Amino acid sequence: MLVLAIDTSGSGCAAAVYDGAAGEVLGRAGADIGRGHAERLMEFVDEALIAADRQLDEIDRIAVTIGPGSFTGIRVGVAAARGLALALGKPAVGVTTLQVIAEGARAREPGRPVLAVIDAKRGEVYAQPFDASGLAQKEPEILSADEARQRFSGFSGAVCGSGAPFVTADPASGEPDEIDIAVVGRLGAGADPAVARPKPLYLRGPDAKPQAGFAVTRA
Repeated sequence: MLVLAIDTSGSGCAAAVYDGAAGEVLGRAGADIGRGHAERLMEFVDEALIAADRQLDEIDRIAVTIGPGSFTGIRVGVAAARGLALALGKPAVGVTTLQVIAEGARAREPGRPVLAVIDAKRGEVYAQPFDASGLAQKEPEILSADEARQRFSGFSGAVCGSGAPFVTADPASGEPDEIDIAVVGRLGAGADPAVARPKPLYLRGPDAKPQAGFAVTRA
């Protein structure tokens, strides 16, 4: 199975062609662009396909990160994945950023449960625990730093992600929330398209609010 993996959930924008049978990335492309995911994503998709020496119509499945993360970036990635899936007549699946981060920690510390924690700013975190096999133990949620510390104070496994210091009270425990596009491809290859549909995972509303005071009265 060839999976086209896409990530636009943060400041990075990346695409890769993942071979599920071989368990390896055939080609990848991307950069930390900050903004402008909509303008650059398809360029990276093309570059990844060229690096893999594959054509778009050879792709069997699209996998995309669905959040939590950048509100705009997630919308761009999910819309692109859905559009490509529709055009190719192939399934698309969504993978959460918390799951990707947790898988990275499981690779470093195999055999241990993992708590993935992302700094959501404003004194809040996105959090989700996983067992030693990578199975989610609860739904992802947004918590205040105090709530997260109290909820997971007795967690016996690895705590990973940029929000880890909020739980462990150890500033050195944090790490950047780097999304490994190879992990997105691998998780996407194993996902059930009937269950893991690519739908944005927004645990907080958008920062932009309608300016009701400036609404124009319709005639």
